[in-house]
Amino acid sequence: MRGSGWVGAGVAGLGAGLGAGVLGAGWFYSSLLLDTRQRLVWPEQVLASDGHTVTLRRSRLVEQPGVWGLRWAEGLAVMGPIARVEKDRVVRELLEGPVPAPGTRAAVDTGPYDPDPGARGLEFTEVAVSTPLGPAPAWSVPGASPDTWIIHVHGRGGARREALRVLPALHREGWSQLVISYRNDDVAPPSPDGHYHLGDTEWEDLEAAVRHVVAAGAERIALFCWSMGAAISGAFLNRSSEAGRVEALVWDAPLVDWRATLRQQAQNRRLPPALTPVAAGWTSRRIGIDFDHFALQERPPAVRPPTLIVHSVADTAVPVAPSRELARTAPALGWDVEMLEVDGVEHTASWNADPARYEQTVTRFLRARLGG
Repeated sequence: MRGSGWVGAGVAGLGAGLGAGVLGAGWFYSSLLLDTRQRLVWPEQVLASDGHTVTLRRSRLVEQPGVWGLRWAEGLAVMGPIARVEKDRVVRELLEGPVPAPGTRAAVDTGPYDPDPGARGLEFTEVAVSTPLGPAPAWSVPGASPDTWIIHVHGRGGARREALRVLPALHREGWSQLVISYRNDDVAPPSPDGHYHLGDTEWEDLEAAVRHVVAAGAERIALFCWSMGAAISGAFLNRSSEAGRVEALVWDAPLVDWRATLRQQAQNRRLPPALTPVAAGWTSRRIGIDFDHFALQERPPAVRPPTLIVHSVADTAVPVAPSRELARTAPALGWDVEMLEVDGVEHTASWNADPARYEQTVTRFLRARLGG
């Protein structure tokens, strides 16, 4: 009996230890999710370069098709299509920008342009949107139609420069545009607790942006959102008194199911699947978010304007499956949803894969809803 007692105590102690370990790992994963600090990494290496091409060590990201930025500590260049692939290296066209020296550590960047709309040849004004936490900078890009506006909302850890890829195509259609920052961006006010709130409070800054363009004369409004920007806009459409002003949505690699995304991110970090609900629980307790409200197929927003979803099949950051499911079930939800799937590229890189196709799809969709 004494021996059985010792065995039972040992098993109980082991169970408690494992439980504490799971809770601790869940807290750590939750902290990564809420952390607003940006960490630059340079996973690629320049092997050779000249004024026409750049040669990089071969990797999955380097081999993606299309047009890309190549960013390093001192510069940003625009890379074009792949010229050739060798055993351990990839040679790409160098289209614009400085030439990186051999040996430079760099990163393939979905954003080939910096630092503002002037880099795309567009006139703009830096304005301040009056958010509940204070003024947040935004780029105001006037168009031929001062009563029709497109508001751009970047994703988690992103920046306004995300929109620089698409601004010229939309400008050619005559639409005015506002590219916003929101709480916890490096140029915007921090949230009171210093955490991302994953769309659960950031939507208030989008609401402020809508009111800003209405004050500027907007009568027709569309939202163009990347990644977590879709979660932000979903919360806005469900909670804001201004939601009815939005006539169209474009969602690029949208986060329409936070739990599915957490599972994907856990897999990327080689964390056990059972850790996801623990991390979600910690996150809910820390910032007050109800993840059920961010599963848009099950709980669609109260206002559901016509929506175009563009999502890359190879996205390892935000899985494509929830987007597909939302598009499939949208008619039953009374929601007009179109979807374009793009092959061969990572998160929010559908434009990079084929800029002309992307821009034609987006402008056709918006022209039908906003006019041109």
